[in-house]
Amino acid sequence: MRINERRSLWRRMRPYFTVFDAPLALIIFLLLAVGLVTVYSAGIDFPGRVEGQIRNIMVAFVFMWVAAIVPPQSLMRMAVPVYTVGVGLLVAVFVFGVVKKGARRWLHVGVDIQPSEIMKLAMPLMLAWFFQQRAGMLRWHSFAIAAVLLGVPLALIAKQPDLGTAMLVLASGFYVIFLAGLSWKALAGLAMAGAASLPVAWSMMHDYQRERVMTLIDPTTDPLGKGFHIIQSTIAIGSGGIWGKGWLKGTQAHLEFIPERTTDFIFSVFSEEFGLIGILVLLFLYLLLIGRGLMIAANAPSLFTRLLAGAITMGFFTYAFINMGMVSGILPVVGVPLPFISYGGTAMMTLGLATGILMSIQRHRKLVQT
Repeated sequence: MRINERRSLWRRMRPYFTVFDAPLALIIFLLLAVGLVTVYSAGIDFPGRVEGQIRNIMVAFVFMWVAAIVPPQSLMRMAVPVYTVGVGLLVAVFVFGVVKKGARRWLHVGVDIQPSEIMKLAMPLMLAWFFQQRAGMLRWHSFAIAAVLLGVPLALIAKQPDLGTAMLVLASGFYVIFLAGLSWKALAGLAMAGAASLPVAWSMMHDYQRERVMTLIDPTTDPLGKGFHIIQSTIAIGSGGIWGKGWLKGTQAHLEFIPERTTDFIFSVFSEEFGLIGILVLLFLYLLLIGRGLMIAANAPSLFTRLLAGAITMGFFTYAFINMGMVSGILPVVGVPLPFISYGGTAMMTLGLATGILMSIQRHRKLVQT
């Protein structure tokens, strides 16, 4: 009787222990392993960094597991409340926010929280829900309403100012709108309108943002000031050569020429120590991650899940592209971490949730088929 009871209990509990998609989990594990090795080297002068990153990974694992067991139908029901709460918190930041280093991005509720992080997932959730409600009835005004839903939190985040997060939220929302069926003509029109508005955007930018753009164009104009970080970062990437200098042997990092070397500029440390071969391996892992995510999106059972999975997957691409472009000197410096590699708690938690949602979509597709 007890054996039968145990078997029955296992049958009921088994779905909660088999929620992870094996290929996706393996890719994430390999990226996290690369990240831990690099954080150890980059943070060798910062005691506790590896232990802290392991804690961050464990927290992200919990969030991933929770998201993976939540059915997509429940995610769809949460879309509007999460979006509404996120926008409400952004308004609260605008009114009551804590100012740090000249930016009003945080709310103090016992601890400081950054509500803009919520919008990285709330935005694609909301827009995927919106288009699901209008499946088969999409008209031009549907995309106009979606643009407004995207524009409101985007304006509030840009006002803080937080250019890096604003870019990520914009990308996550744009991917949903594009995948929902935005025509190429409309896309070309938006591109031309964006190009035409550049002078206006330039006039509205903060002084430090203009300086970042000018530093991007020619960092040698202020090699010991604002251009110093980009120059040292590109030197580190180039000095790695084909095979790299070897683990723990990166001189640019260990002589403290690279800023934020465990977070935003960790790719410079990795490139110097592992060279072109290491970069190609890392790019291959990201390609596998994106490929698996797009496969999950293609096989998703509903418009909501297809749009959500596609936007999350392309969000991984955006994270990696902006970070690598930033430290390589082809994009302005913004605070965007390298996904699953950079040290950080909030970003790791967001990535864990995003990965868990992908696993939920894949898992429940299998349950529907069986």
